[in-house]
Amino acid sequence: MAFGLLMIYSASSYTAQLQHDDASYYMMRQLKIAMGGLGIALFLSKLDYHWYARFAFLAYVLSYVLMISVALVGKDSHGSRRWLNVGGITFQPTEFVKIVLIVLLAVVITHMGKKVNSLRSVGVVVALTLPIAGLVAANNLSSGIIIVGIAFFMLFVACDKGWPFYLCGLGAAAVVVTAGVWAPWLEKVKLLKAYQLERIFVWLDPEAYPRDGGFQVLQGLYAIGSGGLMGKGLGESIQKMGFVPEAQNDYIFAIICEEMGLFGAGLVIVIFLFLIYRFMLIAVNAPDLFGSLLVVGVMGHIAIQVVLNIAVVTNTIPNTGITLPFISYGGTSVLFLMIEMGMVLSVSNQIRLEK
Repeated sequence: MAFGLLMIYSASSYTAQLQHDDASYYMMRQLKIAMGGLGIALFLSKLDYHWYARFAFLAYVLSYVLMISVALVGKDSHGSRRWLNVGGITFQPTEFVKIVLIVLLAVVITHMGKKVNSLRSVGVVVALTLPIAGLVAANNLSSGIIIVGIAFFMLFVACDKGWPFYLCGLGAAAVVVTAGVWAPWLEKVKLLKAYQLERIFVWLDPEAYPRDGGFQVLQGLYAIGSGGLMGKGLGESIQKMGFVPEAQNDYIFAIICEEMGLFGAGLVIVIFLFLIYRFMLIAVNAPDLFGSLLVVGVMGHIAIQVVLNIAVVTNTIPNTGITLPFISYGGTSVLFLMIEMGMVLSVSNQIRLEK
């Protein structure tokens, strides 16, 4: 998170100076929310994690209320309706939905026990996940994909048989590879929106759309390529000067590559791998199945989001508007990520080492 604040300042200082007459505008906003999130994480780490289970179903119902509210009275931003204003505070309810689903599925799968391997139990998990994921995906496809991915990951860990999940993974890969073939048909039957179809075409041939949808993709690739092995140096990015739109948000990894090169980008990936390794250790040593599944859910969320963000920035998959956890600018994202970290630490704090 500290590294994220440094990179937000570097990536946004030029545009912040132009727009707000303060080079540290975005960094200071993120810092305030990050410190609040850190305080909440420390508080949650001292609580008994079983306490979360009491409110799982109530929070699940609330998540539907929030998502329906977004659809009806939400705030439009960048062509999609994702934000909700409550009491003067603007936030993305999709981040709340992710945490709620992790806790709810941990409760449900724990209650199922070994029965989770049955087709009926898997159906229950799917029935709990798909409706809320569909509501989210209506205006935020990337978050809908992440929500489904979290449920998929938790089921994969909980179930004995792995081959159905491997088949699903291969099927998803096949869908991505052949997206250019079936996407126009999905747009005709109204399952894809026009801007989503455009993103798929841009992904397949960004140079054909240099002034429209392909502009951000191409500028991001220029940033990555110009960084070389060791980068231009911290703060020396050229692409952040109005070439990469919203450089401090989804495309901050491109600026990291430009300023710190392949070496710096590799170190960032290593940090995330170490974080996931720590999640694995906590999950394996958790006092019970519920605690283990909580950690697995958070691990799945962060791992999926990191992979998707880097894949988008390198144009491996179509642009889906996914932030890089802890590093990209976004108050709602960092706040709820720190809540998740507090949950993980609450499980970790109850592990008792045996001599």
